[in-house]
Amino acid sequence: DERTTIDLANRESIAASIGAARENARQVREEISTEMWEEINRLYLRVQQHQPVASELTAGAHEFLSATVTGVHQIQGVTDATMTHGEGWHFIELGRYLERASSTAALLDVQFREAPPTAAGGLPGVSEFVEWVGLLKSCCAFEAYCRHYTADVRPQRIAEFLVLNPGFPRSIHFAVMRVQAALSGIAGLSGRPAGSSDRLAGRLRASLDYGQIDELMGELPAYLQGIVRQATLINAAVHQQYIAYPIDTGLA
Repeated sequence: DERTTIDLANRESIAASIGAARENARQVREEISTEMWEEINRLYLRVQQHQPVASELTAGAHEFLSATVTGVHQIQGVTDATMTHGEGWHFIELGRYLERASSTAALLDVQFREAPPTAAGGLPGVSEFVEWVGLLKSCCAFEAYCRHYTADVRPQRIAEFLVLNPGFPRSIHFAVMRVQAALSGIAGLSGRPAGSSDRLAGRLRASLDYGQIDELMGELPAYLQGIVRQATLINAAVHQQYIAYPIDTGLA
């Protein structure tokens, strides 16, 4: 789909998102490492140069998307390896994992509403099996899931793995843990006391720490939509706490 991949007029397309990331990096160039800047530019140029005609888009989509995913992973790796883990790095972590928690929750919400499990804990049919495997692969989770549960693909286990597993980097639980750690790091380095964003993140983490998949399955879409809303509230609270705060608060 050209609109979601290379269409710069669509702000949510891959090309537009990478362009916005490059512009954001340019504005804080003095805060990031040269290696980060080079990797961002390398991915940006690769995407800009990928301008196939409509007849070629489908044939080259897999290669284009795979190269883009690899480029994003390289940027993340270079960021962690070359940038001082100070306040700026914590903000990058905060944004990365807040987005990941929200995106994973939204993806699961759509999947469980459009293809609900046929029976509690039951095995899906062939077409459903392909859909659930596709969901795991879209979260880079298929191999990790198989190591945890073998290849016994069940919707309830997928929900448990992607929502509540604290050790898998793509799970909502893991992401919220990292959000809380980033907020703690920012508060410590900025010298400001914990605020509403910390309380919201702590409340969300507590619900994941003590959540049981058997209890959540009956209301899973609503629970996932709640996570998306809470991620939005945390984002707004961070903006108010660290960016749009009153001048007298900053002077104090």
